[in-house]
Amino acid sequence: MKFKLGDFVRFVDERREGYITRIIDEQMVGVTGDDDFEIPVPINKITLVHGQLERSGNGDDAPVPIPVTSGSFKESGVFLGVTNDPRIASVAHFHLINTSSYQLHAVLNTEKAGSQKGEYAGTIAPESSAKIYSASLNELSSWPTISLQILYFSNTSHKPKKPLTYSEKFKAKDFSGAKKNAPLINQAAWLFPLDDEEITIDPQQLKESFFKSVEEKTGIPRPATEIDLHIEKLSDSHQFLTSSEILTAQLNEFKKNLEAAIVHKLSSIIFIHGTGNGTLRHEVHKIVSKHPGVKTFSDARKEKFGYGATEVWLK
Repeated sequence: MKFKLGDFVRFVDERREGYITRIIDEQMVGVTGDDDFEIPVPINKITLVHGQLERSGNGDDAPVPIPVTSGSFKESGVFLGVTNDPRIASVAHFHLINTSSYQLHAVLNTEKAGSQKGEYAGTIAPESSAKIYSASLNELSSWPTISLQILYFSNTSHKPKKPLTYSEKFKAKDFSGAKKNAPLINQAAWLFPLDDEEITIDPQQLKESFFKSVEEKTGIPRPATEIDLHIEKLSDSHQFLTSSEILTAQLNEFKKNLEAAIVHKLSSIIFIHGTGNGTLRHEVHKIVSKHPGVKTFSDARKEKFGYGATEVWLK
């Protein structure tokens, strides 16, 4: 039996069950139970739990083409949506979402270390979606390159669009933005538009933008008196970021609010950086100690923050 990520399985030789969170090779998988520990298990030592088997999206449950009248024809609206498995968050599912009026004939291949593998081939009807691939978020850094090829088909008088090709080696930064409610699948997902129309630049508007005043170009909002730099406050997807990416995001937020405080002539501003390993606190102190707009700085209200916050007084 071929297992896939997200399958709910039971151990053959012991009273234990969990979800498949990693495909190690053709003979071994990683299974994570309620204790959140992943255990390598031979596939001949597990079995699918009855009632948990999901359809794959290939075969009997392939979407049936939906007739579309020419008056309501939608030319674009194809997305790749990446969601967390609702049962085990460390598994990501890739959905091909088709909100257009075209029927899509799609093929997905993966490529890693020069080796290619076919992962999905199927038809996605207008206003429907299909789950086309799954991967372990714990192994994001070693994900293969994902390549999609899509043909458009319509039995109406509309001219078929040129075939769509999409290839991406995903990195953690691709998931740094907030999730959105994805169409058709009704789940929060990271959305990647696949058929965005080319942006047309209006030369006159571009010319006029050069003559706008600084006030018109940039409106700097007044910052709060306390700025929390903890990464979970700055990003919904911080679990995908490396330590250096987290520090960069925190320092960017710090610098943005420091400059905003100076613009709005605040007397002081507090930055909550936590204690942790002290790296962020050290970087914040290093910047403010040399900043021409800073009068002085010190630990802020130790009775409230301990050594986890710095108050900066401005000139």
